[in-house]
Amino acid sequence: MTSQLFRMKRIFVCLACGLCFLCTPIAHAQDADLAKKLSNPIANLISIPFQFNYNDKIGPLHEGKQSYLNIQPVIPIHLNPDWNVISRTILPIVNQNDIAPGSGHQFGLGDTLQSLFFSPVAPGPGGIIWGVGPALQFPTATDMKLGTGKYSAGPTGVVLWQTGGFTYGMLANHLWSYAGDSNRREVSSTFLQPFVSYTTKDAWTFSLNTESTYNWVTDKWSVPINGTIAKLVRVGKLPVQIGGGLRYWAASPANAGPKDLGYRFFVTVLLPSK
Repeated sequence: MTSQLFRMKRIFVCLACGLCFLCTPIAHAQDADLAKKLSNPIANLISIPFQFNYNDKIGPLHEGKQSYLNIQPVIPIHLNPDWNVISRTILPIVNQNDIAPGSGHQFGLGDTLQSLFFSPVAPGPGGIIWGVGPALQFPTATDMKLGTGKYSAGPTGVVLWQTGGFTYGMLANHLWSYAGDSNRREVSSTFLQPFVSYTTKDAWTFSLNTESTYNWVTDKWSVPINGTIAKLVRVGKLPVQIGGGLRYWAASPANAGPKDLGYRFFVTVLLPSK
């Protein structure tokens, strides 16, 4: 069971190490600009992030473990010279064990979140970049303990400002369930992600954010604070960002949420839009 729980982590770490071995240390003039654009959730970039996360000491007995790999393709769609639609998808692959007494082991897909941001091509006054649109969650989970069993939808938006090497911003959404398994709990949750990052001239990026969720049904907060370091490198001519960091749980549901430090590793493959 333990070997199954850590299988995704081992595969991901091996992939990251392999990319590090293949990457070239030669700096490209545009790499810092690409790295800074990756701090913008609605940048004009086609990117495919693979984000591995691990949480420990879950549940009332603090014995639960959970690892999940988020596959998060981001695709800009050009509507006209003035407007883009940025498609952001999150498809989680989850491996968890004993997250509640007697829950056992689950492995499979979680629910898929699809967001669409309508965003002006040119920044607004003062360099403000923004986008708004719908967020849609689909019950794609392959096990009832890995998802909500509900179709949910609501608004999403992002606003940010970039100056020098800094990026400051906020991404948010709210989801309400409107269909699905009638025996499952309704969904009403708010997601808030304030973020700040700094990108150096040699394409290192230092980031700090929270990925806070408020569950209006259970009246509970989950507030993980993530600190990460990333470097944009080249695998041949292909730009790839590799990074990782730690997660501190400032708040989590009593007797349910993680109680220990977590961590995150990620590899983002990107292609600038033309």
